Amino acid sequence: MGITAESLAARAGELTARREPFVHATVVRAQHPTSARAGDTALLLPGGELQGFVGGNCVESSVREYGLQVLASGEPLLLRVLPGEPSHRSEEGAVEVSNPCLSGGAIEIFLQPRIPAPRVVVVGAAPVAQALAELGHGVGFDVELAEGEAARPRPGDAALIVASHGKAEEGALEAALRAGVPYVALVASEVRGAAVLDSLEVDDVLRSRVYTPAGLQLGARTPGEIALSILAQLVQERAVARAHAQTGGVPAPSTPQPKTAVDPVCGMSVPAVESSLHLEHNGVTVYFCSPGCRAAFRKDPERYALST
Repeated sequence: MGITAESLAARAGELTARREPFVHATVVRAQHPTSARAGDTALLLPGGELQGFVGGNCVESSVREYGLQVLASGEPLLLRVLPGEPSHRSEEGAVEVSNPCLSGGAIEIFLQPRIPAPRVVVVGAAPVAQALAELGHGVGFDVELAEGEAARPRPGDAALIVASHGKAEEGALEAALRAGVPYVALVASEVRGAAVLDSLEVDDVLRSRVYTPAGLQLGARTPGEIALSILAQLVQERAVARAHAQTGGVPAPSTPQPKTAVDPVCGMSVPAVESSLHLEHNGVTVYFCSPGCRAAFRKDPERYALST
């Protein structure tokens, strides 16, 4: 509880600057005798670490569980925690959880994912590259302009687009293909594009992944129109990849859903992550929602043996 609102805001700024995802949890309603108050906040990191204060251990356990789900889905969620036998009830955009460890009261916490915008590396400084940067930010991409030799595509990037008109094209394309960047495009005519592809030192499978001429065939002529056609193609390909992931066609690119365990003492669902309370028993990691449940198990583990 010693973290101030100012330090949390600074921490959130640091994470955003480093393009690290997190969840911003805010108490929007608290009913006595809960220890949190409306306006209390915390940051949840991908490993399950909570920084800040949004309630006691029992509430934190639910915040950790559903916050990690929010991080995986990218969709915000209103979490309501109240006392009672373990249960949960979901509806669109909200979930209600009953926790037998709560002494009373209820609390509602808004879980807002803060996920970095998809990074698009654009190689070049020509008018098309500049137009890609301007339009790309407007449709939700984090566009980074780079010279060919300085381009450093990463596996998590959404795209690498080469618009340098013949300058340092091959190295950037090869690096992006080898890194597994899903959308790799070259702004060039059909003839020059084919010549560049032939010169790439990659196998035919990787070579075939390059979109050239880049963009949908919209009859684009100006730099802005060409940039629009390329971004439209990128958006289209990302939508196709999401659809395939949902039907099991390809692995989903998003954060995987976190694994959960059941607290053997109270029956609550708990995220099976290092930051959750846990201990080892007979070679098995047992997770708990609160120190009280962990202490009860430690005192008489055989009582809960069937639950583990």
